[in-house]
Formats: sequence, C-alpha cells, structure tokens
Amino acid sequence: MDAILSLRRSDDGNNNDETLFARIAEDLLQRGYSIQPAALPEHLASTLYAHQHYLAKEDAYEDAGIGRGGDYVKTEFIRSDEIRWITGETDAGQQWIEWTATLQEFLNRRLFLGLFSFESHFAHYAPGAFYKRHYDAFRGEANRVLSVVAYLNPGWGHTDGGELVLYRDDDDIEGIKVVPLYGTLVVFLSEEFPHEVLPAKRDRYSVAGWYRVNTSIGNKIDPPL
Repeated sequence: MDAILSLRRSDDGNNNDETLFARIAEDLLQRGYSIQPAALPEHLASTLYAHQHYLAKEDAYEDAGIGRGGDYVKTEFIRSDEIRWITGETDAGQQWIEWTATLQEFLNRRLFLGLFSFESHFAHYAPGAFYKRHYDAFRGEANRVLSVVAYLNPGWGHTDGGELVLYRDDDDIEGIKVVPLYGTLVVFLSEEFPHEVLPAKRDRYSVAGWYRVNTSIGNKIDPPL
C-alpha cells in the first residue's frame, strides 16, 4: 500500500510539472516571458530554501561579478549580490538540476529551442544589495537562450522591496515588477528582456539559471571551463 501511495504522489507531481511546463511554454510562445506565482514544487522549494540558509550560516557565498572566464570582473557598481554556483554536489543542487532538466526536455520538445546545457547559482541579496539594469545575453554574442529565476522568500511583502523589474524592451521605463515571494518562478528569453533587481530591506534569496545552446567549435569549448 505504501508503494502504491508513493507512486501516486510521484505521478501527481509529474502531472503538476507537465501542467506548469505547458503554461510556461505557452507564455514564452505568446510574449517571451512567464511569471508563475507559487509554482515551484513545494518539496523542491523547501530543500532549496533550507540549503540557502545553510550557505548563509556557513558564509559560503562569494561576491558576484559580470562576464565569465578571462572576462570575469567583480564590480559593486553594477551588482552587489553574493552567489554560490550549483554543481550538483549537494542534494539541493542535484534536485534543482534534475527538475530543470525535465523543464529543458519539455521546452525542447514543445518549442524546439535547442537548449543544450544549464548553469545556475544560488543568489543572496543582503539589505540594500542590487543588480542594475542589464541583459543576460546580448543578441548574437552569447549563447544563453532562456533565463530562469526561482524565489525563496516566505512572507515577502510589497514594502520589502527587492523586486525583479522585467522590461519589455530598451524603451520601456516602467517594466513589470515581480515580488520575490517564496515559490514564484520567472522564465524569459535571455536576449529579449533587460531587467534589474531593486534594493531590498531584508535578506533576499533566489536561484538563477540559464539554458544555453551549444556553440562549441573545434577546440573551443562553450561554455568555457
């Protein structure tokens, strides 16, 4: 009986994921971005939430920067958050990687995006920390295709600040504000939407990731090691 109940819970979870993934795919097709409040599966959200607080307790974050490889630069004028790259060495990281791989498979099947790999990190914004307006990828110059952000902040209110502001284009000055409330999931085309993170009044936690296409040529491996 326990085995049957476990199987039913697993099937229900898969069905819920498929429904969520379908909503995301439809949003991407229609407008290029998807905002899904309280959509991250609870078991995954709670695992990530607990691990982020463990990282904070262990002082395991490092100052974030921009660029990668030889072009990587730390600059507090553009961003002042802290990050911890996810490698799959922890249970929380592995669960996140497995779940995002399932989303990747669905989107490739539904939208033919050619998503090849995924990279992500935990992010901590201390009170007052920010990330100024930017693109996750510049058109034709990078291979990040799709950005994913999951928020892990229970009881977050509008007065706490720290919103993600997603701009529709370079001319948009108002943008769409997303409150970083626990379980909220945001997915958008990396080259299409400039965005920023506003300063918060309390510690703000999230997971950010990017699906990439494969642009490895000859001896040049992408993404670089």
